[in-house]
Amino acid sequence: MSRRRSFEVPGLQHENPIPMGCVIGPFMMSSGIFGMDPETRKIPSDIESQCKLMLANVRRVMEAAGGSVDDIIKMVVWTKDKTFKEALNREWLVMFPDPHSRPARHTMLYEGFSGNTLIQCEIIAVVGEERRTQR
Repeated sequence: MSRRRSFEVPGLQHENPIPMGCVIGPFMMSSGIFGMDPETRKIPSDIESQCKLMLANVRRVMEAAGGSVDDIIKMVVWTKDKTFKEALNREWLVMFPDPHSRPARHTMLYEGFSGNTLIQCEIIAVVGEERRTQR
């Protein structure tokens, strides 16, 4: 039996045979997480809505992995324009209000998005730590 556990998140599945995330031991890594509405599978045209949906989808991914946003240790963000950082930071502070408990983050420019996608992220997290220490 494989140590690797791949998982999907309803509404966020990829068209390609790629899982939304993968867990080995306590480590979880995600595929690309977009600012897509999981019910309509549509991506709004404005950066504010995309940032809000992207981070809401991060929550969905973490729940599917068996954790929460408190388990994220790093987020890598790709954005089409550096001026989008203000919209991202606004939602970032809502998700991570404690300046002493935020994951690391690296933001890079990327112009290869298709459609009206303006931003996406990937997350690295440690999940299930409490379950292991309770044994």
